[in-house]
Amino acid sequence: MGIQDSFRDRITRRRLPIVALVTYTIALLAWAAVVGRWLPMPGGEMAMQMQMSDPGVPEAMALSNGITGIGLYLVMWGVMMIAMMYPSSVPLFRLYSKTLEGTTPTGKAARVGAFIGTYALVWTLTGVVPLVVNTLVPIATLANAHGGLLIGGTLLLLSGYQLSPYKYRCLRYCRSPLGFLMSHHQPGVRGAVRMSWQFAVFCVGCCWALFAFMLIVGSMNIVWMALIAVVLSLERTVAWGEQLARAVGVLAGITGITIVVISIV
Repeated sequence: MGIQDSFRDRITRRRLPIVALVTYTIALLAWAAVVGRWLPMPGGEMAMQMQMSDPGVPEAMALSNGITGIGLYLVMWGVMMIAMMYPSSVPLFRLYSKTLEGTTPTGKAARVGAFIGTYALVWTLTGVVPLVVNTLVPIATLANAHGGLLIGGTLLLLSGYQLSPYKYRCLRYCRSPLGFLMSHHQPGVRGAVRMSWQFAVFCVGCCWALFAFMLIVGSMNIVWMALIAVVLSLERTVAWGEQLARAVGVLAGITGITIVVISIV
């Protein structure tokens, strides 16, 4: 028996979750790339001299450097989304992999790869939204002039959505991916792409307000990235996830009102 066959047998006997290991590894590399700044910044050398964790700075640098800056920003945003969203998506990816029992190893790898890749693509495309917002309303300038009102208003927006029925409609899909996979199952690689795209849209619907807040406090602020990643992961995976979502909504509302009042007074 060859080394590869022996290794494969050990994995089979121990039921090692290959899809989970691959997903966690990709997420870990994405976190390393973000924290270590391995990716080229949208503004090149100028960006390295600026505080990219400040609100609106990465977006302003991207927009000021044309197509190249926008492209680099979307790559950076996509890596950030992989780092933040992949760990809590492991149950989804594993369940989808299990629905492919009986498929050839090559076919299974192609479909799982298409599923995971499409999920990352959808989240990467959401990076267009911060750029559009910054085109209409320069966040860096607004944060310097009216930082308190901006943060307070965003917290109120987050609170309103966290406590809305739309949040929980999307969150229930994210928390129970098996029902979605059973009702939306489509065969082949194209089916994997369609299913992943549809599920990713629900995930965006579940988490967009948290990312809106991240944009206001600094889209490359590592501390806020980590905190928001923990919150959205817990919302989607633990038994008390819905209660946590409501608690975040209440806390965001109280904090938002307090900041707005202080800013006005």
